Amino acid sequence: MAEEDQRVLQELFISDELPSADYHPRMRAVHEKNVAALKVIISRHGWPSIPLVGKEAKKSAWLIAQHAVFDQDFMEECGVLLKQLVTVNEVEGWQRAFLQDRILTMSGKEQIYGTQFDIDDEGWPIPFPITEPEKVNERRKQFGLNSLEERLNQMREQESLRRKTDCPDKS
Repeated sequence: MAEEDQRVLQELFISDELPSADYHPRMRAVHEKNVAALKVIISRHGWPSIPLVGKEAKKSAWLIAQHAVFDQDFMEECGVLLKQLVTVNEVEGWQRAFLQDRILTMSGKEQIYGTQFDIDDEGWPIPFPITEPEKVNERRKQFGLNSLEERLNQMREQESLRRKTDCPDKS
């Protein structure tokens, strides 16, 4: 399911159908199908944690929850499950951080870990507002994330590379 999610996402980027202002119907269809399947898995077995399904499948479950933007109630349920499982080391903290920040930013609230980014008027990544930004790197470190400054630099380098690839020098 995660492979299909990422494949369709990549295809839409390559075809310049993403990013877009609206939720792309092809991407939404993938997300809806994956969320429906994850709901069944969770109802039967609980959250797909490392002991239950292994590291890769656990990461896939997180990705599906992260992309359930059309079902915020489900995202919040997953957030509760991840919070519980982080405390017993059955999922990695960064997954909780990303999902919690996504839920907060979607609700118009300040994020905690600085994992969610918007773009400025020139198309460069900028973090959505952060609660107590002076403490964000301490919180990020707790969950194995690099500093906000390092992450922002990585994202800007990626955008710079993308721009060079999209608009090669014709001289």
